[in-house]
Amino acid sequence: MPMGSRSEDESCTERDGRLTRVGFALARDDGCIARARRYAADFLARLRDEYGRDVSPHTVGTTQLVVSELITNALKYASGPVVMELRSTGAQVEIIVGDNDPTLPSAQPTDPDRVGRHGLEIVRAVTQRLDIQRLGVGKRITAFIALTGGPSPLERPC
Repeated sequence: MPMGSRSEDESCTERDGRLTRVGFALARDDGCIARARRYAADFLARLRDEYGRDVSPHTVGTTQLVVSELITNALKYASGPVVMELRSTGAQVEIIVGDNDPTLPSAQPTDPDRVGRHGLEIVRAVTQRLDIQRLGVGKRITAFIALTGGPSPLERPC
């Protein structure tokens, strides 16, 4: 996994010889979302390759999608720093994104004519669970995805 770049800091935790979490303070620039997606893919690859965890290709893609949606929203609505943490917990990966905006996101009512603002709907649809917490100085959103998950019946080709 790439270690922190000049503009970002990475922290990594190993427990009992296993990678358990990695965290990043993300720079607010044009490449931020792409780097966050790459960090997520690299974290899952390390879990698979170095720690022998079973990680499905579907999980990698879903994790990158969720990272994109959560980081995009944090950059769009918060003015301060954005942090991302990835955790390996049992048979799940947790994606935690924090920012300084205390406003909790909410899914919009279904509207087939609405363009955009579907991020939270997407994240809820592809994750096992989504926790949203207001903090003293912002909020934290945690998405849970199974490491060995496969496509849902709706995602499988006919």
